[in-house]
Amino acid sequence: MREEVAGFEHEAAPPLARMATAVLALIGLLVSTYLSLYKLGVIGGLTCQVGSCEQVQASPWAEFLHVPVSLWGVGAYVTILAIAIVGLQPRHQHARWVPLALFGLSAAGVAFSGWLTYIEAYVIEMWCQWCVTSAIIITIIFLLSIPGLRQAR
Repeated sequence: MREEVAGFEHEAAPPLARMATAVLALIGLLVSTYLSLYKLGVIGGLTCQVGSCEQVQASPWAEFLHVPVSLWGVGAYVTILAIAIVGLQPRHQHARWVPLALFGLSAAGVAFSGWLTYIEAYVIEMWCQWCVTSAIIITIIFLLSIPGLRQAR
């Protein structure tokens, strides 16, 4: 989209929050892929400096609807990454659906991560540093999505 500043017309800069969202979604994708590779038996062990990652991944709570929770994360982060990248394209920068989709997906991710964090704290009573990292990433993505709701109005 073109905008005029001081009498000169130029391309509008891509939204910084969307660029940050894309980077964070890529990091989240790497984290969830790492956990998925462990859960699927592709890699032998998890590197975990803090917590009990392997015990958390072995718990019955590491699956949701018979699918590893980490694979749900892969799907969520791929979707958020794709939407953020599409939303950076000039013809979609002001599309109403982009901020709504980023907000809705990240809100669902925060709710799901909150539930899983509760399970880690009060049911399993063990922590997975990678799960906590993913929860922090999706929370930041959610916070970055909130200002975009003004655009959706």
